[in-house]
Amino acid sequence: MTIKLTAAAVKQIQASARESGIERAILRIAAQRGADGGIEYAMGYDDEAESDTTSEYDNLTVLVAPTSIDLLSGAVLDFIEIEGQMQFVFLNPNDPAYVPPEIE
Repeated sequence: MTIKLTAAAVKQIQASARESGIERAILRIAAQRGADGGIEYAMGYDDEAESDTTSEYDNLTVLVAPTSIDLLSGAVLDFIEIEGQMQFVFLNPNDPAYVPPEIE
């Protein structure tokens, strides 16, 4: 798969799907180059297209369209606390603004 999801991200996506009444979560992750050269991300529940790359994470299907594959190659989606707020973050070495996390 092009992108990896942490266990925390999968758990939150599945919880959100359940709260929305979605029985089987199928998540699309998309990326495109912004005007400044950085990468802009989008996520949402969707139906699978024939050309999608798919991956499974603990009963969660993740879709990536061919137009996003190169931009998401090697990226990680995590769900972490930042300044007291839980949020999704993309750790993507393809993004010029990417700074690897410090390992303690």
